[in-house]
Amino acid sequence: MMTIMGVINLVIFLIVSLFVVSIVVLMYVTRSPKEMKGIPGNLGWPILGETLSFISDFSSPSGIFSFMHNRQQRYGKVFKSFVLGRFTVFMTGREASKILLTGKDGIVSLNLFYTGQQVLGPTSLLQTNGEPHKRLRRLIAEPLSIDGLKKYFHFINTQAMQTLDHWQGRKVLVLEEASTFTLKVIGHMIMSLEPTSEEQEKFRSNFKIISSSFSSMPIKLPGTAFHRGIKARDRMYEMLDSIIARRRSGQEFQQDFLESLIMKHSKGGAEGEDDENKLTDKQLKDNVLTLLVAGHDTTTAALTWLIKFLEENPHVLEQLREEHRGIIANRKSGTDLTWSEVNNMPYTAKVISETLRRATILPWYSRKASQDFEVDGYKIKKGWSVNLDVVSIHHDPEVFPDPQNFDPSRFDDPLRPFSFLGFGSGPRMCPGMNLAKIEICVFIHHLVTRYKWKPLDRDNSVQPTLVRMPKNKYPVLVEPL
Repeated sequence: MMTIMGVINLVIFLIVSLFVVSIVVLMYVTRSPKEMKGIPGNLGWPILGETLSFISDFSSPSGIFSFMHNRQQRYGKVFKSFVLGRFTVFMTGREASKILLTGKDGIVSLNLFYTGQQVLGPTSLLQTNGEPHKRLRRLIAEPLSIDGLKKYFHFINTQAMQTLDHWQGRKVLVLEEASTFTLKVIGHMIMSLEPTSEEQEKFRSNFKIISSSFSSMPIKLPGTAFHRGIKARDRMYEMLDSIIARRRSGQEFQQDFLESLIMKHSKGGAEGEDDENKLTDKQLKDNVLTLLVAGHDTTTAALTWLIKFLEENPHVLEQLREEHRGIIANRKSGTDLTWSEVNNMPYTAKVISETLRRATILPWYSRKASQDFEVDGYKIKKGWSVNLDVVSIHHDPEVFPDPQNFDPSRFDDPLRPFSFLGFGSGPRMCPGMNLAKIEICVFIHHLVTRYKWKPLDRDNSVQPTLVRMPKNKYPVLVEPL
């Protein structure tokens, strides 16, 4: 006999299902695909479109590459589809990259999924355009600039060594370890969170919930991932309110990015810009969260994939070890890794680039047409959702022969513009690019000079999330060299 709780859960499930179907039906009915008749492709089943195929391929070892590749073989570089409740035009190639990523003349804007819009907030860097976007980007670029990163190099190096100290002789989930490492770094840079503090742990637990909600269904009912993400965001904002209040009252002072925002760029600050140009507390919190996201998700994924690819390609690992052993050999005895050494790791830089190409951590860039434009002879109408397929660009055999092979020598010579999009391109290029490179170089230096590792599970499936990560979190057994 079904319990009362079982009945309640069933009712909630039915209500949620009806709600989702109603939203999708409304979107399908009200947004006529007639104008898309000039675009090749298949809109799939009524209501569902090609969503089931998209989701199935999305979580497979090849990710959405098979979904894109099959349709590109049929229709060409530009095709239409209906996925995840959206009529969408998918496109690939250098011409499409240039148009969508440079956003020349404001023809496109960022097109976050509804859940991402709601969780990050309306004043986030990722949701602004034009002059407000340029101004916010300048502010966020401050701690992530080369000069800003130099101040935190010792902290990054110490955290990498301390993280790896616990790996010897243990079974570890690389993805979890990389996540903890990168979040400690960005949390300390932004607001001086101590790595072992209770406040840091609260931020970490809430941030993980927020991060996992970005690709969830837009259903704000108790128990759903979206609802949990909003609640975790609210808890994080309450903590930020408390920190901001302490800073403004003089109870606490830190020389970090948050302090700079509060004193120079917020409406309650004591110096800096004219008041009308300053940030509200809402803007401040939305963009602290955005900076946390920028400094965490993609770096965590990149570090995990890089470690995985090194184990699968022993000749690459050995050449990488040679570079880092050479760095140690040329170093004064008793001294530690330096800033100049990290910026002189040419082979490591190529390995990072090849990792970003091979894994394609962000498989597509989503944009919305702000005006009519044309690409490859097809007319794109204002208001359409347009997705740039980065996976196909990174696996184009004309640019990258034998694209499934992991080969850092591809980056011995400069590539043609818009053929490699590891950190994006144009005005929305990843603001955390320099931080990611420094963190990965430092971590890999200590890893390859101290340890060897072997995987405990060779499943190549990926998580069905916006940032591609190994589904099994890449478990390994670590041993000293």
